[in-house]
Amino acid sequence: MNILSPNDFVRTNTTIATTPLLPEIRLHLATEITPLWEATEETLRESNVPPPYWAFAWPGGQAVARLVLDRPELVAGKSVLDFAAGTGLVGIAAAKAGAARVQSCDIDRFALAAIGVNADLNGVAVKAVSADLVGRDLPGIDVVLAGDVCYEKPMADRVTAWLRGVAATGTLVLLGDPGRAYVPTSGIERVGRYTVPTSLELEDREARETVIWRLLPE
Repeated sequence: MNILSPNDFVRTNTTIATTPLLPEIRLHLATEITPLWEATEETLRESNVPPPYWAFAWPGGQAVARLVLDRPELVAGKSVLDFAAGTGLVGIAAAKAGAARVQSCDIDRFALAAIGVNADLNGVAVKAVSADLVGRDLPGIDVVLAGDVCYEKPMADRVTAWLRGVAATGTLVLLGDPGRAYVPTSGIERVGRYTVPTSLELEDREARETVIWRLLPE
């Protein structure tokens, strides 16, 4: 059996599409969940394969991307980090909005492939970075954009504590949240809000009210 490269796997198991909230950005997206989950396991010949989060435009990321396109002054001319990037949607939006430099970070090698093919599809320069940056300093980064990262308590606690430290250095930190259980309840400032159409295959409703918060240093 031939094992596809990550880039070819992304292209083979997705369809080029847009979302209603972001018609100006095209992405390689999954149209059905179960076949892609199965294809991921078959391709890697492994158990406990990370779910293919990179194949879906999650509401938190969509809202952050929309905000950046609507308010390009947030990123224009700046160095931007798209954290836990998945599809790379947020980084692509930042590049389209005039960011001087965009890095999209994820630890899943298929996400890294998706970031590359999606950036190429949209004609923008986004550097895919494979690293667990949590706990590290981010010298030279002006803006950190994070989509949907508060859906599990251990991750949410770890990430928000780190991002508060990043914000304390003067970096703008924006967090998109569609009402997850573990988003911070204090030390945040609302900068935007969107109704994001969703799929019942991914969420428990057909639209999610999604807020973009600025994370404040403690």
